[in-house]
Amino acid sequence: MKEAALEYHRQGKPGKIEVVPTKPYSTQRDLALAYSPGVAYPCKEIEQHPEDVYEYTDKGNLVAVISNGTAVLGLGDIGPLAGKPVMEGKALLFKIFAGLDCFDIEVAEKDPERFIQVVKAISPTFGGINLEDIKAPECFEIERRLKEECNIPVMHDDQHGTAIISAAGLLNALELQGKKIEDVRLVVNGAGAAAVSCTKLYIALGVRKENVVMCDSKGVINAERKDLNAQKREFMTTRPIHTLAEAMVDADVFLGLSVKDVVTTEMVQSMAPKPIVFALANPDPEISFEKAMASRPDLIFATGRSDYPNQINNVLGFPYIFRGALDSGATQINEAMKLAAVHAIADLAKEPVPPVVNAAYDRTDLTFGRDYILPKPLDPRLLVTVAPAVARGAMESGVARRPITDWEAYIERLRRLMGYDNKMMRNIVSEAKKEPKRVVFGEANTDNMLKAAVMGYKEGHFKPILLGNEEMIQKRAERLGLDLAGIPIVNLRHDREAERRSRFAMALARKRQRQGITYPEALEKMFDRNYFGMMMVEEGMADAFLGGTYSAAHAVGRIAEEVIGIRPSYKHFATMHIVNTKQGPLFLADTQVNKIYDSDTLFDIARLARNSVAYFNHEPVMALVSYSNFGSFTDDESLRCRDVIERMHERYPDLPIDGEMSVTYALNQELRDETFPFNRLKGRKVNTLIFPNLSAASTAYRLLLEMGIGEPIGPIQMGLNKPVHFIGVNSQVRDILNLATIASLDAAVLQHMASNDSNDK
Repeated sequence: MKEAALEYHRQGKPGKIEVVPTKPYSTQRDLALAYSPGVAYPCKEIEQHPEDVYEYTDKGNLVAVISNGTAVLGLGDIGPLAGKPVMEGKALLFKIFAGLDCFDIEVAEKDPERFIQVVKAISPTFGGINLEDIKAPECFEIERRLKEECNIPVMHDDQHGTAIISAAGLLNALELQGKKIEDVRLVVNGAGAAAVSCTKLYIALGVRKENVVMCDSKGVINAERKDLNAQKREFMTTRPIHTLAEAMVDADVFLGLSVKDVVTTEMVQSMAPKPIVFALANPDPEISFEKAMASRPDLIFATGRSDYPNQINNVLGFPYIFRGALDSGATQINEAMKLAAVHAIADLAKEPVPPVVNAAYDRTDLTFGRDYILPKPLDPRLLVTVAPAVARGAMESGVARRPITDWEAYIERLRRLMGYDNKMMRNIVSEAKKEPKRVVFGEANTDNMLKAAVMGYKEGHFKPILLGNEEMIQKRAERLGLDLAGIPIVNLRHDREAERRSRFAMALARKRQRQGITYPEALEKMFDRNYFGMMMVEEGMADAFLGGTYSAAHAVGRIAEEVIGIRPSYKHFATMHIVNTKQGPLFLADTQVNKIYDSDTLFDIARLARNSVAYFNHEPVMALVSYSNFGSFTDDESLRCRDVIERMHERYPDLPIDGEMSVTYALNQELRDETFPFNRLKGRKVNTLIFPNLSAASTAYRLLLEMGIGEPIGPIQMGLNKPVHFIGVNSQVRDILNLATIASLDAAVLQHMASNDSNDK
């Protein structure tokens, strides 16, 4: 995990965020509009009408994550510099979950007054400020002052994020346990920022203050204590108790925001019937899940961890709270908005869980109950549920400067915001993990291939088989700090593999005997890792093969065609790349295999792409792109494209496909429909591009990749009889891992389809 995390942060461009222009900047006119002299005009408008800053700048979509690094995660006071990766991570979450732009700002200042002045001075830049990882008790005064002195939303997420999410969980847990919030007895262990904020919010929801007992590291906060600050004195109890164990007796709810292992099974057993325990210490809870659940059968239990049910995760709240606050022009995040978020999150957990969420968590049975009291973080409905609720709360409480009037249009805009979050790959991973298959890694003696193989094995994506010299692979693994335990290594050149080489050669010779291949020639080929690995798949000793390429992918492809063969009803196979863009996934074919296109080749590519897009659970909307637009040129390429379109229309009359057309018309729906109203894609957004030749496809894919337009997946093989994929050995580990996972899923699907296979699949 350590090496993977460090590599994740340093690979490519260091860090996790960047700034991307949102306006054209390619011409002198663009630059004149963006800066001097054009920029003077919005400046003058804002000077005259300050609210216009939200119309002419990114202020209304820009959040600052600001910290002095004095209370970072579970790491403590590590300072602003060491805390920067956390703040970048928070900025990333704002972007991927709510589409909010975000700057992380680390301030080297511990004095509260000076910190307040720094943040206040830069606040005009932002639409909202998320205070992060500032220690108590200073954080209380810092947040209070900034909320008073800035006219934009300010929230210390460590306080209010945990409070909002845990409060939503508490409401649902109480409902399941059949208890009224005004009657429950609450024990809080921990008296820091989060604990105080949680307790205040629970009281706002109905918990009676006299029913609260709060403990710190010295025991119960009671009237006998003389060492209490103002925040702790607010929660003093008059009950004659001194220890956490005493406080837990007959308690209905325990909230832990302290340290691990301070709660025992005896304490849980001493609680009232049908208790609720939220053990939220990070990273290890106050009592382990296993001990808590074994202590009594009537317990509802939650932690801050993702590997147990009922995770109290702040990401369920803060992105959407700021989204709703900024969209409504709120001047603050007040109690009404926080309570609106609480109820929206709680209510969402009671709704039927859509298949996409079940698939993301490798489940089929998520339903409201003691193991599901909160929505899952990857539930896409959170954005369109919580943000509107918060915006309504801002409007109803009178702090919204730009009230929303068309709610349907607003919710539709929220849906369009999201695109870079790669839900497709998450779903592929979750499906592959249900039935991991044996994937042969043909170039296991390279760093990135070996890393991807081990990572996929550890995470359960597939069962790797490594081809190569055992000693070399083991030494490489030791250098990389990789554990190969449980992963088989096959040295195809070893003497003990002679019998298998001979068997594979005989099988290949029989298969290709009328293509001129003899047994001696086939035997010689078995010393090639691509031939040997693919024959393992062909002979049922493995389920999929991942070949590593150094330059010419088509060479590996030709071996695959020879060994594995092309599926019936096709004469060609191809590859496809998926680029996950802000507008959604874009499927590109053929990106690597076919160097020369005739009509039959292009027809097969289009058919294969149609089936592959559907395989990835998207309706194919296809454009065959060219420099010609619907007959504007009559050269060979344009005529070939036209012929393929006619054949596709005849073969698949209901398939939305058209062309030939330029990329401009393919991707600009409004322009296409206005210019060519007869097109068969009218009103639809194209998600699949078929290119007229390999050069165009490869150039388009690599251009998108180098420009950082989106995250790529591929190259995905289409049309071979069995799962054989190939990728550059120096590709990023993540890309290799993704493709190997797809290969594993391919194998599982192929196995299930074997009894009712279709020639057109």
